[in-house]
Amino acid sequence: MTKLNDIQLVVLTGAAKRDNRSLLPPPASVAGAGDRLTTALASLQKLGLAEEGPAKSAKAMWRTDDDERRVGLFITDRGRSAINVEPDPDASGGGVEAPAPPEGKPERQTKGAAILALLERPTGATLAEMIEATGWLPHTTRAALTGVRKKGFSVEKCKRGEETCYRIIAQA
Repeated sequence: MTKLNDIQLVVLTGAAKRDNRSLLPPPASVAGAGDRLTTALASLQKLGLAEEGPAKSAKAMWRTDDDERRVGLFITDRGRSAINVEPDPDASGGGVEAPAPPEGKPERQTKGAAILALLERPTGATLAEMIEATGWLPHTTRAALTGVRKKGFSVEKCKRGEETCYRIIAQA
């Protein structure tokens, strides 16, 4: 899975919401990012998450080609998948009309929420499972367990075979 930075996520999300799938003009929150925005757009193209196509307006123009035609940058199905938006089966290239994405904002899954979900399982979670789910170092993961306790959850320490596991038994 490709790890995207904030600018890339904002630009791809904006493009997924547009009928023409264009990455440009960028959303207002990143419009002033300058060279960082240009770098982010170029890397999206290199990763195959965006592709060039004919731009219908000057606002959607990425560059001009040898014949001075406008070239835009458009989200690909792979780009839509990278931000957890269903690929558009009818889209066949840049600038093609796409149906509007479903209403509502998808719920953001945080690492803290992932820890809670693992701990709420009847079998609980081992330290190794929590590390794998979050990508954190062991000391950070143990600190997160302390944070769960500070939030008022009662965390039980038990054994699963030879491994120590943790689970939430109740909220205090």
